[in-house]
Amino acid sequence: MLTVFFMSINTDAFREYLQLEKKYSTHTVKAYCDDLTSFESFHKAYFDQEEIDHVGYGQIRNWIVVLVNSAVSNVSVNRKMASLKAYYKFLVKTKQIETSPMLPHKALKVPKIIQIPFSEKEVTAVLNQLQEVVGFEDIRNKLLIDLLYTTGMRRAELIHLKLTNIDLANRLVKVVGKRNKERIIPILPAIADQVCGYLKERSLVLVGVDEDYFFLTKKGLKLNDSFVYRLINSYFSTVSEKVKKSPHILRHSFATHLLNNGADLNSVKELLGHSSLASTQIYTHNSLSELKNVYQETHPRGRK
Repeated sequence: MLTVFFMSINTDAFREYLQLEKKYSTHTVKAYCDDLTSFESFHKAYFDQEEIDHVGYGQIRNWIVVLVNSAVSNVSVNRKMASLKAYYKFLVKTKQIETSPMLPHKALKVPKIIQIPFSEKEVTAVLNQLQEVVGFEDIRNKLLIDLLYTTGMRRAELIHLKLTNIDLANRLVKVVGKRNKERIIPILPAIADQVCGYLKERSLVLVGVDEDYFFLTKKGLKLNDSFVYRLINSYFSTVSEKVKKSPHILRHSFATHLLNNGADLNSVKELLGHSSLASTQIYTHNSLSELKNVYQETHPRGRK
């Protein structure tokens, strides 16, 4: 029999705090609130208490143990703890509690996984497949791949791109990133030409409820996450044997190829929309082979 626990926490106020003050995405807000629901259900089942505003870290620690023993990954556990940390920080800020029970918490260790980018040759091979495209869908697919690769934007940023975000006159695109942070990215002349061709084909598509969005399905609907993932995976599966072939790997490729060709780290940081260089520095691992070549060619003792 399924038992439903009704939340005693003020989710409306917390959700508003995340959306308006922290400027988290709708997806993140939902995930945080779902985590609170899970913790409250656990707290009710294990401690026979519905109220979670005044818990101790020991109770939270018990939840971590249950999650780990249930084979929940450390990454997922850390995400759930981030949700609790945000909630108790909200309670402290609104003076509902004095101190957060999350203060003693330390994140679980997660092995660093270096994502392997596509090579320039692999990207070129995919784009060559779409060299002589005709029709709305093929033209859209080529532009979608090219735009991801030449701007480094995230999948969600591309999906939520609006017609008004494209400035063809100045060859710029305005991207709304995490926490609704906006950034301006230049687009190449060849991409601007593709945009013009796509817009002509797009005007022939039956306009649906999502007509404000830049990328549409042939039915006039906004694209979704799985559609973009399947599209990238499908095209790159024909040229690459890499295990992971996703839109995010194209973002990695964008950053890596820029660094390989001499771009400075701070410029790449701005293009990617990172808040700190620490986030951008992960791409320097992928550029290590290029750095070795530069070192070999430029150091006096390295030149033959």
